[in-house]
Amino acid sequence: MPAHAAESSSLVPPMPERNPKALRAAISRHTPQLLPDFDEHWKRAIADAYDIGPLPAFLARWWVEYSIARDPALDAHVKDLHSRAAKTTDYTETKALLEEVSRIRYSARDLEPGQ
Repeated sequence: MPAHAAESSSLVPPMPERNPKALRAAISRHTPQLLPDFDEHWKRAIADAYDIGPLPAFLARWWVEYSIARDPALDAHVKDLHSRAAKTTDYTETKALLEEVSRIRYSARDLEPGQ
């Protein structure tokens, strides 16, 4: 993750096992503000589905969402980047801000349980 994440508090909870049950439990415990959206997405995409084909994409999305939200400093940084990108009219600046968000999200995607 970028240097910003390395500066975050050591109180950031570790990533759970990479399965929906463990991820939901971690979200419930550490980032409860995400739980309604997680549960709604689960119900819409997985629980009421006739196949589990969407499960990898669901898990990948929520892995990244939790990874960022569990670290208040990183979460605030990402929100600030989005806010700044929405307000600027300079294409180059917008592109740089959104590329930074993308780098953070891609780094989060590669985290392993326990990290």
